[in-house]
Amino acid sequence: MEILWHGHACVELSDDGTSVLIDPFLKPNNPSASASADDVEPTAILLTHGHADHVADAVAIAKRTGAHCIALVELAEWLSARGVENTSDPNLGGTVKTDWGWVKLVQAFHTNTLPGSAETPFSAETGIAIGPATGLVINLGGKTVYHCGDTALFGDMKLIAQSTPVDVALIPIGGHYTMDRHDAATAAELIGADTVIPIHYDTFPPIETDVNAFKEEVESKTSSKVVVLNPGEAHSL
Repeated sequence: MEILWHGHACVELSDDGTSVLIDPFLKPNNPSASASADDVEPTAILLTHGHADHVADAVAIAKRTGAHCIALVELAEWLSARGVENTSDPNLGGTVKTDWGWVKLVQAFHTNTLPGSAETPFSAETGIAIGPATGLVINLGGKTVYHCGDTALFGDMKLIAQSTPVDVALIPIGGHYTMDRHDAATAAELIGADTVIPIHYDTFPPIETDVNAFKEEVESKTSSKVVVLNPGEAHSL
């Protein structure tokens, strides 16, 4: 399996002709991304929550490609209302099985809204809160990837990983909107994945951090290997 980091929290998992795109936030919405919404051809789109820096390109990509979209029930309904035809709508703890593997929604400690628009029946311009955000446990190509989503540190990360041993953990480290690199190092210790890939950092000034210091801290405390990617770079398992 190949893991391509497009920047921010947007990650693309590929194996044997299947492409799973998580939290699409691409050019021009994210100038630091490695690709535009027109450059990707996903089989599936997975969303952790409804903040704009995680769903900005989801509708356009899904409508162009027909990708299967999997998201928390309220967010899946929001996608359907915008013409996305192929959706699944689990809630926390729910698992969606597909012909390429499965996706389980797990908790994340973070706020969640539907993107706002005065033209929709769902919300005002600022969006409307819809409850918690989620993390994603994804099985593809015989490997298990835990995308933590936007989250603070919490102890049940250990329980999530005990339930399904994790090969790769995608962990936000930027601070301010999520846990910082120190809490993220503790998260890596709780999860115990073979490989840790840091995400959700350096996109905006408030989430700038020292990724190499994070790598050093994790590798000094755990047996996990930290793989630091630049946007557009990939890691193969």
